[in-house]
Amino acid sequence: MTLTLSFEDGTIRIDGDDAALPALPFVEADPRSGTARAPAFRYADLRDALDARGVDYEDRVLSLPDDDLDLDTAYELREYQREALDAWRERGDRGVLELPTGSGKTVIGIAAIVALSTPTLVVVPTIDLLDQWGRELEAEFDRPIGRFGGSEQRREAITVSTYDSAYLRADEVGGDFGLVVFDEVHHLGGEGYRDIARLLAAPARMGLTATFERPDGAHEVVSDLVGPRVYAADVDDLAGTHLADYDIKRIEVELTDRERERYEEAQGTFVDYVRTSAISFDSGSDYLELVKRSGTDPRAREALLAKQRARDLMMNSDNKVCELARILDRHRDDRIIVFTAHTDLVYRLSERFLLPAITNETGAAERREILERFRRGTYGRVVTANVLDEGVDVPDANVAVVLSGSGSEREFTQRLGRVLRPKDDGGRALLYELVSRETAEERVAARRR
Repeated sequence: MTLTLSFEDGTIRIDGDDAALPALPFVEADPRSGTARAPAFRYADLRDALDARGVDYEDRVLSLPDDDLDLDTAYELREYQREALDAWRERGDRGVLELPTGSGKTVIGIAAIVALSTPTLVVVPTIDLLDQWGRELEAEFDRPIGRFGGSEQRREAITVSTYDSAYLRADEVGGDFGLVVFDEVHHLGGEGYRDIARLLAAPARMGLTATFERPDGAHEVVSDLVGPRVYAADVDDLAGTHLADYDIKRIEVELTDRERERYEEAQGTFVDYVRTSAISFDSGSDYLELVKRSGTDPRAREALLAKQRARDLMMNSDNKVCELARILDRHRDDRIIVFTAHTDLVYRLSERFLLPAITNETGAAERREILERFRRGTYGRVVTANVLDEGVDVPDANVAVVLSGSGSEREFTQRLGRVLRPKDDGGRALLYELVSRETAEERVAARRR
């Protein structure tokens, strides 16, 4: 009896003679339906295993049109973009491409959609990216583009979805697409978002990111669900040719006497607890352990609050604001983005220096208006807290000032990427990193460098 494969609720249902089904670690019996099942993301593996053993089967998993979509693109891929696409195709149309911000990852994704010309789901982390991908795909292919997210749920042969909407719809539409493109694929490592990839049957999978590896090691899960990193290029590989040449200037500033006193007191409370807690703080999970303990242990809570006070002091020090004033005066004719870690500091800087502010409290329409005025040159500088790190099409700037952040390699790379688009005059980009001297911030910056 021939086996029949079909998609059902985020799984591959296998009907037929159990004796014909080879023993596979990802296939399990389902007593309720009298069938066997495999996770949807194992569809390609299941098919390969059956083919290798010469097992006859009827494949009803994907609900795809009989004919290809016959797509075309006017984009001419740069050499590194072509190399990235070729590397992905050579790995069976699976894998992650790691390229810096501004290098044209969207173009590679569109080229992959054209190459396969199969129904495609593009998954993105933000509404801004949902809008950007939608506009780009509509302009390129001159056809309706589906949308899951932003109060709209409309499926088309090519559909763009937020991660949140894809999480809710994956078990329903998992058999409708032959290719899935995960933009900012590092988000897929999040505990809930992993189910998106698990519930989709699409055999072709592409991940796009500027920073693949995660401190918590979850990129290994992404490799299992999407494929390994098959191509990587960093900023230095493309600077001077496809991206602007750049300089990084790290400026160390002193805490004021009052800030130093409060910082040492808070840091001392935290360090005293760590010495007796058996927590090494070698990874992000150690910090989560402290947060968990703080719910029942008063000393842990005191240490957590002290750590936060110390962090606020070193990141938002008065002398950083004074140094920013000098930088803004020095670069009066440049286009500047100022990055901070805290919304309160954004508004403080906005009021002091009359800078347009973008935070997570800024509405989508207002954000678009500010960025459009920045693009036109009406505004020459903006200040933001994390919002412009990824997922937003930021107009060209040539100077970035990082007052504070998480200290992670990912965040730093994303912020640098915001000023690396090639300049019309061939000029260099410049990133200032302001660091409070003799603090944990200085140690993190030195370790990253």
